[in-house]
Amino acid sequence: MFDITCIPALKDNYIWLLHKGRTAIVVDPGEAFPVEEALSREKLSLRAVLITHAHADHQGGVAELIAMRPLEVFGPAAESITAMTRPLQGGEAIDPDWDGGELKVIFVPGHTRAHLAYYGGGCLFCGDTLFAGGCGRVFEGTPEQMFDSLERLALLPDETAVYCAHEYTEANLRFAMAVEPGNRLLRARVNEVAVARAKGWATLPTTLTVEKATNPFLRCDSPEVVASAVRRMGPESLEKFRHFPDPRIVFSVLRAWKNEFR
Repeated sequence: MFDITCIPALKDNYIWLLHKGRTAIVVDPGEAFPVEEALSREKLSLRAVLITHAHADHQGGVAELIAMRPLEVFGPAAESITAMTRPLQGGEAIDPDWDGGELKVIFVPGHTRAHLAYYGGGCLFCGDTLFAGGCGRVFEGTPEQMFDSLERLALLPDETAVYCAHEYTEANLRFAMAVEPGNRLLRARVNEVAVARAKGWATLPTTLTVEKATNPFLRCDSPEVVASAVRRMGPESLEKFRHFPDPRIVFSVLRAWKNEFR
């Protein structure tokens, strides 16, 4: 197992610094300065950069980090990643020359066309695919791809610690409550998160156990979630979907609803 340092960055990003002994790797460095500060403070040697996808707030610091030292840069082969040396497709097991062991690479398209997640030591680093209480917007992929990606992540052990890349939990849970107001575990989570944010604490990591119990995007077969999706669609639309409630259709309705939710 390795240690993990949370590095707040930009407006609401989290950069994750993974370290064992004196060696470290960094996931999605949207900017370099806070990473360099953490490395100096904890006296760590950075060995590699892991990128989940090509958006600037996830790789904006790569150029500065590699200017200071030679680094391997891992990322999705089908996306434009700064100074990438190790293009990945998903399905690989990588060892980025550190003391923390191998990481499994998981292909999770949807937010972008070739988004990746990294899993090891019971921890999942999933960028903008799965969020605490929600999921990423579908920009380059399709809702069906995003649904399948989330299902792929949900197959990991329930105790998996989930490290996503943004502090979106309060907003996500407001939407979750609109979808599934009868969920007692969700209501308790809303209160816990409100207390944490009032104290300035990060709401991450979460776990797959918590997400499966309270995240509507992982609960597309839950009766109350389905009923909310049906109401959102309206009765005039149901004839389009003979197999409704197909969970992929439920997911698509929820994702479109969340895009407009305030």
